[in-house]
Amino acid sequence: MKKINLRKMFLALADVFIIVVSGILANYILSLVGYIGTAASKGLLSYIVINLVMCLFTLYISGTYSKLWRYFNAKDYIVCGIAVFSGFTLGFVISLFLQIPQRKIFCIVYFAIALVGILAFRFVFRKAFLDLTEAGRAEGGERTLIVGAGNAGRMIIREIHNANEQNDVNNPSKNIIPICFVDDDLKKLNQKIEGIPVVGTCPEIVKICDEYRIDNIIVAIPSCEEEEKRKILDYCSATECKIKIIPYLGELLFDDGHTQLISQAKEIKIEDLLGRKPIEFDRKEIHDLINGKVCLVTGGGGSIGSELVRQIAKNDPKQIIIVDIYENNAYDIQQELVLEYGTKLNLVTLISSVRDYDKMELIFKTYRPELVFHAAAHKHVPLMETVPEEAVKNNIFGTFNVATLAEKYKAKKFVMISTDKAVNPTNVMGATKRACEMIIQYKAQHSTDTEFVTTRFGNVLGSNGSVIPLFRRQIENGAPVTVTHPDIIRYFMTIPEAVSLVLEAGAMAKGGEIFVLDMGAPVKITTLAENLIRMYGKVPYKDVPIIFTGLRPGEKLFEELLMDEEGLKSTQNKKIFIGNQIKIDETDMLSKLEVLKKTAENNDSEKTVELLAELVPTFCHKVND
Repeated sequence: MKKINLRKMFLALADVFIIVVSGILANYILSLVGYIGTAASKGLLSYIVINLVMCLFTLYISGTYSKLWRYFNAKDYIVCGIAVFSGFTLGFVISLFLQIPQRKIFCIVYFAIALVGILAFRFVFRKAFLDLTEAGRAEGGERTLIVGAGNAGRMIIREIHNANEQNDVNNPSKNIIPICFVDDDLKKLNQKIEGIPVVGTCPEIVKICDEYRIDNIIVAIPSCEEEEKRKILDYCSATECKIKIIPYLGELLFDDGHTQLISQAKEIKIEDLLGRKPIEFDRKEIHDLINGKVCLVTGGGGSIGSELVRQIAKNDPKQIIIVDIYENNAYDIQQELVLEYGTKLNLVTLISSVRDYDKMELIFKTYRPELVFHAAAHKHVPLMETVPEEAVKNNIFGTFNVATLAEKYKAKKFVMISTDKAVNPTNVMGATKRACEMIIQYKAQHSTDTEFVTTRFGNVLGSNGSVIPLFRRQIENGAPVTVTHPDIIRYFMTIPEAVSLVLEAGAMAKGGEIFVLDMGAPVKITTLAENLIRMYGKVPYKDVPIIFTGLRPGEKLFEELLMDEEGLKSTQNKKIFIGNQIKIDETDMLSKLEVLKKTAENNDSEKTVELLAELVPTFCHKVND
């Protein structure tokens, strides 16, 4: 408050000086041309004092002393001019009442000089002094470009103005220096929004950020379409600036009908660059699937399995059984759910391996799960190339065990999680997952009590072993980011999307389907790495090198989601498709599985890969140098 009072006092003293000097100057000018005979008189001084008091009064009640000088705009100048006119009008009326005679020409000249002086002082002071001060202050704050000169952009500028007027050091707006807008509406180009210029369009963001030395970008278009947002983020990500996004209108939090936008601005997330809208699922169907059921999740401590458990818990299950061989992950998700639900959730956590048929049968016999979600698997491509027999034991025969028990104990549905690497596989992990898909289709062909279904999707952002956590560790540790090939591309989805697909597939399943998600355009891994580096406020190849290490054993430049022979048909969800069932020769497959199992148990790696290729005809093993 002290600083604000000093500022008001300084401005009032300046107005006092201008009004007094204007009266003396008007008198002097008119005396030179013969309109007034003397340079000063008692009446003149009284008239100046009356006008001074009245002008200070009208300026004060009009709020001009409460407005920060640097934010004066055309409207404020008009209000200030009206206040001066009102003050002089009152002064003239009072002088007539007190019988202080003044010539009309003097009154007019006096008013004109005072008006010009008061407005000019504010204009010149703002330009000559405050702009210099602002430039100095900008060095310590964030020089900010705002994308979108619409209502949200206006609100952000007003929030910044209010934070400065109130001198609220705790307000996040206090450290933001709005420099300029960009907007694709050409009608707004070269206009000023709340005193801040619109200097260009979105494709010019890189050039503008360089020219105006921008530190921070706020994307303030909460109503824009996903495709438009992706393009804007592509432009922003090509700069060296920090990027924040105002959430969609439906995600904004309102308090008593008002909202603070800047405090809700979020850091750009890598999933914002996927190039497609988040997939929406039928929550009612999922709730109907889960409600009142005993649900078993294998691999329930992993990134996909734990999210499955979280979403199942939200849909009122009768009981959740977490099965995982890694006790640390299982313990983490157990404690998370206990903390959130307490005793309201019937939760059982069991440390066990899907490779142990007898132990798994004891679990099925004891708990009689109605829904089985099979997420347990070895998924790391290069590691499985080193020990292919372990991939076969865990992925293929672990799946066979759990599927067989689900059928034996009459579970209603069995949902197996597969991968795009199962399509025309070039690595052992992908081939084992394709074999798992064949097992599920074989079970679906003759099972009468259990509906077997497969879900297939690409890489999952943030999952254990995915590329994003690796990139983050490398950047945070100051190491180069490693990418296997400059042209490698992948499909991506978020963990919640992947899990929602699994649950909705379970709800839609009739038996034997392979559900495939429309994941939009694939993402170039090099671009993903570059964008992630920029999100850390660093420059790719300059601050953080990107090193290309060569394709790893079994790795493809691109992944596919649907095998040619499967075909494709739509579902009620426009983003989910079903691959046609492939007829499985049961006798041939079972005999090959029997031989493969014995070979894997003998830990014969080379022979295991040969037999795996016989089991999966589309497997073309690729060993990269």
